[in-house]
Amino acid sequence: MPYSAKLLLLILCLSALAEGGKHKSRKRRWSANLEAHKHGTPLSKKVVDGTKTRKVKTDHLLRVEDHDFTMRPAFAGPAVPVGVDVQVESLDSISEVDMDFTMTLYLRHYWKDERLSFPSTTNKSMTFDGRLVKKIWVPDVFFVHSKRSFIHDTTTDNIMLRVYPDGHVLYSLRVTVTAACNMDFSRFPLDSQTCTLELESYAYTDEDLMLYWKSGDESLSTDDRISLSQFLIQKFHTTSRLAFYSSTGWYNRLYINFTLRRHIFFFLLQTYFPATLMVMLSWVSFWIDRRAVPARVSLGITTVLTMSTIITGVNASMPRVSYIKAVDIYLWVSFVFVFLSVLEYAAVNYLTTVKDGKDRKLREKAREQSLPCTCGLSHGRTMMLDGTYSEADSNSLAGYTRAPMATEEPPEKQERMVVHLSLDNESTGTKKKGLRGFRIIQNTHAIDTYSRMIFPGAYIFFNLIYWSVYC
Repeated sequence: MPYSAKLLLLILCLSALAEGGKHKSRKRRWSANLEAHKHGTPLSKKVVDGTKTRKVKTDHLLRVEDHDFTMRPAFAGPAVPVGVDVQVESLDSISEVDMDFTMTLYLRHYWKDERLSFPSTTNKSMTFDGRLVKKIWVPDVFFVHSKRSFIHDTTTDNIMLRVYPDGHVLYSLRVTVTAACNMDFSRFPLDSQTCTLELESYAYTDEDLMLYWKSGDESLSTDDRISLSQFLIQKFHTTSRLAFYSSTGWYNRLYINFTLRRHIFFFLLQTYFPATLMVMLSWVSFWIDRRAVPARVSLGITTVLTMSTIITGVNASMPRVSYIKAVDIYLWVSFVFVFLSVLEYAAVNYLTTVKDGKDRKLREKAREQSLPCTCGLSHGRTMMLDGTYSEADSNSLAGYTRAPMATEEPPEKQERMVVHLSLDNESTGTKKKGLRGFRIIQNTHAIDTYSRMIFPGAYIFFNLIYWSVYC
């Protein structure tokens, strides 16, 4: 046992001496390398990663880790001024049904944050993408009355951050926003609409953040190629005012206002011209014979149904507003004209039926009382004409002779005429035709005659008033 213990102790001493020698050798080699570096000998020929070195220098230069960027610049001091300018890239759509518009724009913010200042001999700025935005303070601007909005992210997030040596910052992003637009359709489709896009800070009141247009009206620029199918863009302009919320206070609010005037030509072709043609088509029935019942009834029903279809098609593409639009006035007045033409024929047909019934009764009564046999005339007959026929009509009957009434007739029958019909023996067939053709009934009713002038005149007068008021 003593020999084993001595042997183990000897091995431990030898291992300790070996470790001490290795440490001294490593220290001598490190000292030799340092000495060689002092005399100009390079340590190694390894290529340095420039990107990693640049990132470390940028973080150190901007001192991002040295400050708390959850607080605004000059916290607890005066309000930080934030200038804004906007470049409208496109006005994508205007929806009357949803009462909104969609716009794509470049939104730029300008402010100064001394925490981001850095020394520079060339006074050049540094530009970054959206990754640095998450590490520093930026204004919390949002769109008031916005329904949908998003920042474009193809191929990367469309965000740009530019920092100047004195701490001034430019923050730009490309946004598409759909916002509400309160439209007034009382003059539709001869209307003009003014829509507004509103910008405001969400958290900071006017005591912490002063939002303003950087260059006044020049802060808003548009692309000259912007156009819409139904509207003409008349004017873009900017305004600003304070907005008050009862629970949080006063906020600076910026407005982008633009005025749109609707193109009328589309609605002339699709609405006004068809409605006018239907009204004019309904007037054709005034020139059709009043006994042509199927023709006049089918024409009236067709025009009424067509006008109903036009009205339904126009209202299908419009919001359900509770007031009357200009196009509603025109279409419903046209519908009334078409409907009145149908009622006009109903009146004509009814009066014609009543008049024919009365004439039939008078003829039957005259036939019973005023067709006696004339004694002494071998081939003659007499026919009593009621006094309702005109003198010209009775005079125009060639070949007839008049005879006075018998004296024993009552006084009210003294005005009646007795017509002797000279009938030849061989013309018995012609006798019946002449009797039937003697019915003097006018083919055109007086109401139709007046309607041919009243309906077109009234409709032309309505059009003059309508277009003078709304144009």
